[in-house]
Amino acid sequence: MLRIMLGLALLGADLCAAHAEPVADFFRGKQIQIVVGYGAGGGYDLYARLIARHFSHHIPGQPGVIVQNMPGAGSLRAANFIYSAAPKDGTAIATFSRTMPMMGVLGGNSNVQFDPRKFTWLGSPSSAQDEAYMLWIRKDSPVKSFEESRREGGHEILMGGTAEGSSDRDIALLIKQTVGVNLKVIPGYPDSNAINLALERGEVEARLIGTASVASTRPDWLKPDGSMRALLQFARVTRHPDFPDVPTARETARDPKGRELIELAEIPYMLSRPYVAPPGVPVDRARALQEGFAAMARDPDFLVDAQKARVDVSPVGPSEALEMLDRLAGAPAELREEIRKLLGSG
Repeated sequence: MLRIMLGLALLGADLCAAHAEPVADFFRGKQIQIVVGYGAGGGYDLYARLIARHFSHHIPGQPGVIVQNMPGAGSLRAANFIYSAAPKDGTAIATFSRTMPMMGVLGGNSNVQFDPRKFTWLGSPSSAQDEAYMLWIRKDSPVKSFEESRREGGHEILMGGTAEGSSDRDIALLIKQTVGVNLKVIPGYPDSNAINLALERGEVEARLIGTASVASTRPDWLKPDGSMRALLQFARVTRHPDFPDVPTARETARDPKGRELIELAEIPYMLSRPYVAPPGVPVDRARALQEGFAAMARDPDFLVDAQKARVDVSPVGPSEALEMLDRLAGAPAELREEIRKLLGSG
């Protein structure tokens, strides 16, 4: 019996090795391209370059990994590219705005050329469980408090944004309608760095950005004597412990329907940094990418580098990502239609 069990174990190991060998043979000597839907220097780019340094060690054959920035249309360009034009052999993956999957699920936008549930999902390195998506405003703005920001007939806050489908633009529209903050989005900035420069020059006075990105790219904002202050928190059920005096969008919604819209729109924020491969990647290579992505997020060297870069690591797996998309798709039709009209109205 022991001989039989040992023989079966060895056979199983041989089969696993035989299964893994073609994948390693394919990836060996090749390069995996990470397409980033934003320009260099922002939060999405920072995560991608961190991942590029470690991902290869967890893929059979240890291919090279490079980053290609593909800014445009609030990362819609990159999402469309990875879905329809990128190689479907496992050598291309992409990261784009966390609101892109919601745009795909809601439908009604002819520029969206992808079905988010058909991507080969790798997941996200972060669920943003320990951060908040924050509305930041210059301290020299005429608006000195949250109450002033939604005073009827009050000062209209000029906020820098990228394009349709981007987190900043979409959430600004949602906050304006459901919370009543007097916001006017100035669109067309190509990436996060461009918005920050516009803030420094005084072209705009506010922006929406996650606290993790601020910590890694603009840590001076977090200092008491910094030039910016937090006005409102989004994607938080409760107030972030570091910002106990800053209200959340949920608690300041003007009515129950507004709160429901906010809660629905916050679902994608648990997919803080989505990573996908195209549809149709061969099953064994797709599994290698997914397992490698998960193993990388547990790698002590990766975690040390993430800590140095001040970025959150709280991974979300492929099945969890798809469950979130199902939650969006399963929301009441009237809420989905309301958000679809709102995000399409800008």
